Amino acid sequence: YGIVSNAMENLILVIFGAAAIDSINPCAFSVLLITLGFLLSLGFSRQKVLLIGSTYVFGVFIAYISIGLGILETLTAFGAPHFMAKAGALILIIFGLINIAGEIFPNFPIKLAIPASAKPKMAQLMAKASIPTAFVLGLLVAMYEFPCTGGPYFLVLGLLHDQKTFWQGFGYLIIYNLIFILPLVIILALASNKVLHSKVEEWKKTKRAGVKIWGAIALIILGF
Repeated sequence: YGIVSNAMENLILVIFGAAAIDSINPCAFSVLLITLGFLLSLGFSRQKVLLIGSTYVFGVFIAYISIGLGILETLTAFGAPHFMAKAGALILIIFGLINIAGEIFPNFPIKLAIPASAKPKMAQLMAKASIPTAFVLGLLVAMYEFPCTGGPYFLVLGLLHDQKTFWQGFGYLIIYNLIFILPLVIILALASNKVLHSKVEEWKKTKRAGVKIWGAIALIILGF
């Protein structure tokens, strides 16, 4: 019983740690801030800005839940062995090293970011400034950035497959993704105000490199 209890505690700690690291997501932050800035420049009320911003965050949440369920069901269906969790840990370490290399060497060829080809499509959605397009924008951001930032998620999915039933895993996925979107909710609450929006933008510009470096170090530690 003690061994099972310790395993449960360790799993919960890994889920919380991985979700917290994954939530420090410059791509999703940037798109949200640009969208909010555009809405504020159009003279939308704060209530309208909050509604459209919340729809964007909800789109990110739904996309990540769907991706997680798809991968978890695939692992369950094919009976993937225990090494999936170890593969996820290796991916974390590789992603962390790539992020550090990208910050130290600006010309480093591998960039973990939303591809340039997706940005015009996102700009078109922002320009429409509506609730449906905000939801689609959230879906697109999550889908495009997952291959670049989904290492922590992949690790957790591998662990859930090894230790939980599908529906138990689903409950943990909900918890993971609620933690994942929490910084977006906080940014939305702050940046939907014009004065605070400029302060959040300034903070992002000055602290971006430091956040990325520390986030990369956290990825490597969590991987080990």
